[in-house]
Amino acid sequence: MTLTLGVISDTHMPRMAKALPRAVLDGFKKHRIDVLVHCGDIVSPAVIPIFEAVAPLAAVAGNNDGPQLVERFGRKKILQFGPARIGVVHGDGAKSGWKTPDHAMQQFAKDDVKAVLFGHSHIPYCKLRDGVLLFNPGSPTDKRLNPRYSYGIVTIDGAAVEGALHYFWDKSP
Repeated sequence: MTLTLGVISDTHMPRMAKALPRAVLDGFKKHRIDVLVHCGDIVSPAVIPIFEAVAPLAAVAGNNDGPQLVERFGRKKILQFGPARIGVVHGDGAKSGWKTPDHAMQQFAKDDVKAVLFGHSHIPYCKLRDGVLLFNPGSPTDKRLNPRYSYGIVTIDGAAVEGALHYFWDKSP
């Protein structure tokens, strides 16, 4: 059985957007996501119903999330989907000189995971490292210096995990 995850991070809502962009919602609908994974920096607990209306929500708190979000979601977790274990972390707190993907990978160095989903940098990233998918969906609402907004789709088929980045220009709801 194949399972599809919609992956977002760094939404910084409601400051950066009042709703998820239409391109993201359309993409999630097209791919028929089973679970929405948010990799941190939700910012306000008030926007959680926006995410829960899309699909069942699995999330971690980021460095811009207050104590209420940290208590509810934690800062790091492993999601189990059949034989596939997926690590989720925001990715902040790296040692000086470390890049966010390296720090995210290090967070699960002692865990047998097929993928590490992370955020923090707002930079989309999708690479296989030592057989582990390292995946940052970028941000659908705060692209910073990136040319476009982005989100991710991660497909799990048994123990196989694949990621795809999706880019768009307009963050209108």
